[in-house]
Amino acid sequence: MPDISADQVRHLADLARIDLSDAELTSLTAELAQIVESVAKVSEVATPDVPATSHPIPMTNVFREDVEVPGLTVQQALSGAPDREGDFFRVPPILGEEA
Repeated sequence: MPDISADQVRHLADLARIDLSDAELTSLTAELAQIVESVAKVSEVATPDVPATSHPIPMTNVFREDVEVPGLTVQQALSGAPDREGDFFRVPPILGEEA
C-alpha cells in the first residue's frame, strides 16, 4: 500500500477545516491509501500509446442537417386555446394573485 500516514490525512483535514474523530481518521487513512494505490495501478497501464477513452464501446454522434422550417402563426398556435387575451394564452391566476 502507498505510504499515506494519519498525519497527512490530519493535515489535509485541517486544511479543509474538517474535524475528524480518531475512528474517522483511521478509516480515511485506509481509504485514501486504497485510492492512491488504485490510481497508481491505472497509471501503470495508461501509457502514452493507449488512447484515452470515456466509453468502452466506440460511439459517434449522429447529426442531422439543421434546416429552418416555418413555425406556427399566432392564430394557429392559439386555435385550440380554451381562453385567450389578444395574442396570448389566458390562464387563471395562481397563488391568489390578480392579473
